[in-house]
Amino acid sequence: MQKIILFISILAFSLASCTKDITDLNTDPKNASTAPSYSLFTNAQRNFGNVLASSNVNTNIYRLIVQHWQETQYPEESQYDLGTREINDAIWNALYRDVIRDIREAKDLIPTDVLTPTGTADTARANNQLAIAEILEIYAWYYLVATYGDVPYTQAMDIDNPFPKYDTAKAIYDDVLNRLDAAIGKLNPNNPSFTTADLIYGGDVEKWIKFGNSIKLKMGLLIADDDPDRAKEVVESAVEGGVFESSEDNAEIRYLSTPPNTNPIWVDLVQSGRDDFVAASTLVEFLNETHDPRLKFFFTPDQSGVNYSGADPGVQSAYAQYSHVNPTITEPDYPGPLLDYSEVEFYLAEAAARGYTVPGTAQGHYENAIRASILFWGATDAEASAFIASVPYNSANWKESIGMQQWVAFFNRGWNAWIAWRRFDYPILEPAHDALSDIPVRYPYPVNEQNVNKTNYEAAAAAIGGDKVSTKLWWDKF
Repeated sequence: MQKIILFISILAFSLASCTKDITDLNTDPKNASTAPSYSLFTNAQRNFGNVLASSNVNTNIYRLIVQHWQETQYPEESQYDLGTREINDAIWNALYRDVIRDIREAKDLIPTDVLTPTGTADTARANNQLAIAEILEIYAWYYLVATYGDVPYTQAMDIDNPFPKYDTAKAIYDDVLNRLDAAIGKLNPNNPSFTTADLIYGGDVEKWIKFGNSIKLKMGLLIADDDPDRAKEVVESAVEGGVFESSEDNAEIRYLSTPPNTNPIWVDLVQSGRDDFVAASTLVEFLNETHDPRLKFFFTPDQSGVNYSGADPGVQSAYAQYSHVNPTITEPDYPGPLLDYSEVEFYLAEAAARGYTVPGTAQGHYENAIRASILFWGATDAEASAFIASVPYNSANWKESIGMQQWVAFFNRGWNAWIAWRRFDYPILEPAHDALSDIPVRYPYPVNEQNVNKTNYEAAAAAIGGDKVSTKLWWDKF
């Protein structure tokens, strides 16, 4: 009888328990289900800076392709092996997933997330934040189309469409240029924007206007050989709107001295204890020949303790024998550059050389660009003047003058150096030793796209002339 009573009591308790609300068990107490807009924006900036600055061979090997650096015991990436580590997949994912997606999610949240102290929508602040986020997203699209060509755009990152079509790169480019105009036009320096969530300018709207116009200048010149009229219109409009005027305008990610928000080069080389890279002979020999004062700021002396030397591209090399990357850029808090004043001056020199209506002369901007780069790296104004006199601007072959010096100035900015090399065809690079292909002029589409989005991938590959590293993109005419 007691057993029956005990059973009935347990059953009653169990039935009563079934009426209890246990839906809170579906909530993960350790991970947030939502994120504030500013955290997504900050994360996108950090991810963007990381992929541009990284020296990790699983992601960013542009320094090797343009022969600024050379690998030591594992030279495969210097020989253009993109497939083993799926580098083209990593770059694609970094921009789509880690930058553009976070920016879009931030933009979705900003209108309802940005509030006044009284709890009402802060429309003025939100509008500036949306415009800034839009500019950063457009900059990411620039790198995507300049690297792959046709990519998913109008149907990109739609959770309901796992098989997005590819838009033509030219159509994408025209659209993002229009979007950039609209975003710059919405920025109002009289209103607030981000504060510390903005790792680049701390929410300084006037700086973002200059940054937006400088991106526009850069984007205009990419298409100068394909659509000179459109390029001229874009460039002149950007300059009229106001571009960088000094190194104080430089767009940089401000890294910290302690993990996890540190300079990715420090993470790759110092924290991980790697000795994977030395100077490339192509760059070191040119710097030695021209007596470039930046040489000692780029690299350390080789094993002689006095001279500077580099290993030949693609050749397995002894780390101890050659010059190494200067420790300055491996400091944990060394900033990650996104766009700088020297770069802008080179663009202005090119614009003037092409006959566009911009203030100043091609020679003047060329000299300003070199001086800005030399001073940025730590040499003196006197050293800059002496060097400029030794590398005079040649108006008869301005592509060589600008191309060679911009290649040098883009040290530590390999992705931009690779794009510039394809535009100017200077320096004249020889393929690496034991190269697996021609020097890449584009990245192949990711393996995941080939396997999962097969129909659209095949159509895109056919449209651009083949999914090969040797296929020139629409703007690369020469």
